[in-house]
Amino acid sequence: MSIIEAIIIGIIQGATEFLPISSSGHLVLLPELFRMTNPDLTLIGLVHAGTLLAVLIYFRQDLWEIVTAVLRDLSQHQPLASKEAKLGWLIVVGSIPVALIALPFADFFEEVFSSPRAAAAFLLLTAVLLVLGERALSGRKTIAEMTWTDTLIIGLFQTIALFPGVSRSGSTIVGGLSRGLDRPTAARFSFLLGIPAILGAGLQAILAIFTATSTEFSTAVYIVAFLAAALSGYACIHWLLTWVKNHTLYGFAIYVALFSIVFLLISFLGG
Repeated sequence: MSIIEAIIIGIIQGATEFLPISSSGHLVLLPELFRMTNPDLTLIGLVHAGTLLAVLIYFRQDLWEIVTAVLRDLSQHQPLASKEAKLGWLIVVGSIPVALIALPFADFFEEVFSSPRAAAAFLLLTAVLLVLGERALSGRKTIAEMTWTDTLIIGLFQTIALFPGVSRSGSTIVGGLSRGLDRPTAARFSFLLGIPAILGAGLQAILAIFTATSTEFSTAVYIVAFLAAALSGYACIHWLLTWVKNHTLYGFAIYVALFSIVFLLISFLGG
């Protein structure tokens, strides 16, 4: 793998992990489409670690306030005394559905992930979800006003992203919109809710590094891919949180629908 390919793989992972266009779908489809060198387990682990680093750094203040509030309120036997502590427990509760489904059915989803055509087809589902989310937009509720039912439903939306081509951020933003959150609030909660999922995927990918029998590429390739994923991930978090304040999700829906259709046409016509 060349340095240019490593940068592209890192940018794909970093950008598409947080934009509502599906990182899994792009990591499956783009290398297939452009005949790029397939990343080994070590490279996959490092680009996941890069996006994990990006989200932890970007939300470091939020995470510090949540963790300290949870510990403080627990020590005072009032676990929901502060809004920061409640937010922490909302994130925990919202992460339960994906944990319950992802763990027992990991082999099934891994098998589905191996099919580029399936990933392309699920991109169309992402487009539909984004359109439905915009149609459901009401924008009345803040994170402080969220209920346990709200966070469970958003968590259920997150499980849809176990399929390749379905965006995790897109599905959870749509879940938030369906529960009355406005776009910026839904996007922010989506990223916070995604931290446990990204952490789990990142740790799993990092563990794969140690189980890999050998490394295929140079140290420079691994470092460049990691940095590209971290930098592009951080930039895309900031960009999306700014973008959704004044723009709809329809542009992302059009993009993923066109990408899906083009890939499927090339795939079937090319045999």
